[in-house]
Amino acid sequence: MHVWGILLPESTLREEFIAVLAAFVAINTILYVTLAVAKVLPKLYVRDWVHTRNRRSETRSIHPDAPV
Repeated sequence: MHVWGILLPESTLREEFIAVLAAFVAINTILYVTLAVAKVLPKLYVRDWVHTRNRRSETRSIHPDAPV
C-alpha cells in the first residue's frame, strides 16, 4: 500500500484556523494573478488623455513638416 499524501479528518478541515488560511491563500492568489495580468498589459499614461496648456501648437523640429 502506497501513501500518496496526508489525509486529514473532516473535523480538522472545518476548524477556524484552516478557514482563515484558505481565505488568505485565495486572496493572495487573486492578488498575484492581478499583478501578473497588469504586468502583461501595456502601460497607460494619464498625460496622453489629459491635454494641458504646456503643449506647443507649432512644431519646433528641424523638420518643419513633422506632425505636431
